[in-house]
Amino acid sequence: MSALLGCGVVLLSACSSMPVSGDVRPVGGGSQPGDSQVQVYAVAPRDNATPNEIVDGFLESMTSDDSKFMTTRKYLTRKAASTWKPSAFTTVLAKAPNRSDRPLNDSDPGVTELAYTLTGEKVATVDGQSAYQPLAPTEYNETLHLVRENGPDGKEWRIDVVPDGLLLGQSDFRRLYRSVDKYYFAAGRTVGQSTLVADPVYLRSRTDPVTGMDTVTQAVRSLLAGPTDWLRPVVRSRFPAGTTLKKDVTSLTPDDRNVLRIPLDKKADGAGQSSCRMMASQVLYTLRDLTSARIEQVQLLRSDDSQLCVLEADQAEEFAPDGSSSGPDSQYYIDAKGHVERIPGSTKGSGVPEPVSGPFGDGLRMGEVGVARDEQSAAAVSRDRTSLYVSSIVSDGELPPALVTSRAKKQNDRLSAPSWDGRGDLWVADRDPHRPRLLWIPGGTGEPQEVAVPSLAGNRIEALRLSTDGVRIALLVNQGDGRRTLKIGRIERHGAGEPQPLSVVDLRQAAPQLTDVTAMSWSGRSRLVVVGKEEGGVQQVRYVQADGSTPASGVLPGLNEVSSIAAADDEQLPLMAATRNDGIVKLSPGDNWQTVVKEGTSLVYPG
Repeated sequence: MSALLGCGVVLLSACSSMPVSGDVRPVGGGSQPGDSQVQVYAVAPRDNATPNEIVDGFLESMTSDDSKFMTTRKYLTRKAASTWKPSAFTTVLAKAPNRSDRPLNDSDPGVTELAYTLTGEKVATVDGQSAYQPLAPTEYNETLHLVRENGPDGKEWRIDVVPDGLLLGQSDFRRLYRSVDKYYFAAGRTVGQSTLVADPVYLRSRTDPVTGMDTVTQAVRSLLAGPTDWLRPVVRSRFPAGTTLKKDVTSLTPDDRNVLRIPLDKKADGAGQSSCRMMASQVLYTLRDLTSARIEQVQLLRSDDSQLCVLEADQAEEFAPDGSSSGPDSQYYIDAKGHVERIPGSTKGSGVPEPVSGPFGDGLRMGEVGVARDEQSAAAVSRDRTSLYVSSIVSDGELPPALVTSRAKKQNDRLSAPSWDGRGDLWVADRDPHRPRLLWIPGGTGEPQEVAVPSLAGNRIEALRLSTDGVRIALLVNQGDGRRTLKIGRIERHGAGEPQPLSVVDLRQAAPQLTDVTAMSWSGRSRLVVVGKEEGGVQQVRYVQADGSTPASGVLPGLNEVSSIAAADDEQLPLMAATRNDGIVKLSPGDNWQTVVKEGTSLVYPG
């Protein structure tokens, strides 16, 4: 009985059953889904282990926290153990890998080598920069080659050909890794306009087996190494190029006053105070969710341990990723008469709706609305989706001339809902099949500029939402079969002219598990909320990360017939949705959906 209990509490490779017959078998992972606190210990191969046991033990040992993977390497030949690079990348499968089986007489000395096939459904990779890349499910097929190697007690089976990197099922990946947002400054802005941009990576939840670093230290090390390749063209780090932590630093812990001291190498010694404060703000925002208590102060230290600069947590608010320490909390929607209404000061989404001032409050009937982040003006698309107007929503006045007009014959082929970025610029898509365009309107009042999207490959933008930082755009793209997929693009600015030519490049899948996405909104600095369906499934509301990964608890309470969804930069504000049957509803943290307004469409937070 005690042996059985040992297998349940501390999951050991030796507790797995080893088959001796059959064709293909799944290799058991180190944990069950949801076992985030389970720790798996690697176990070395037993004497005279069978080839099946060697392969199973090696795969299960990769799911452990084995320091420097020393025990894991014992399943390899001496040469393979010295060249295998587990930190090169990680391959994530939907489930633990399957392997071909070898029913043979292991004592037969005539058998000196064997090949095993590993298979599964590959759903993602994590590269050497710790960047997550989701994949449409594809077949994984790799080979492990085994030979008999001379050992202290005679010939022993060992793996001599092994792919670099780790191979993990999704449940083990979620147990071993956690998503962390690093922060860098948006490029092309003056110091006074600087804003931080989230760059998500996946780091080990506890100690990294290769470096021996705790998660906080891993995060700082990754921050110093610079942004991931996808985000690099549009952000800048204030740390001098090549800056690293001082040698042998593996643990960073705030003291009893929640002060965190970070010793840097010589590359940072000459940094000025202004740059150093910006460097410290990058650290504060990167670590804000990684420590049990809020870090109140960051001290950056020179290579001789003297103080380079100090930044209090409150002082870092000037660089807040959402542009302010307390963003807008009002919601806006279009009522049954086609006029724009505001739910004011509604931190709980339950204020009394009131018409906005100006022509959008009592003039021409509108079909879609987007409100500027300063809540002084709004953009609205006419009910027939032909024209885009911009007007004040805080003062009265006449409806100005349309800024953009679509010539499409069908209503659903005309203008999308508009969206504002953190720079105060306006974006809209014209879905005209004969002239599809993504348009950018500088300052919300300038001359509309067409934005190139070379990665579209002839597909059409159906809807769009801009991130607060103004360097990322979420697009619902028509795949040509009527279904829509969610993609995230990077906004690049070219040249020094006014206005600068823009392009949206490197579109990447953000919700590959959903075959049809019908609505989406940014929800925080690197997360979106989406409405969509899996193949053969029903409509669901769920969270996805901007890198395309899916939180284990991402699925939200069910909701039917959602036409639009709205979330705020502040994740504590309620999630709002417009539905065809229940009107406008809200979902507060820890609550269920509740009706706010019985009739209304095009619900949005500012942005």
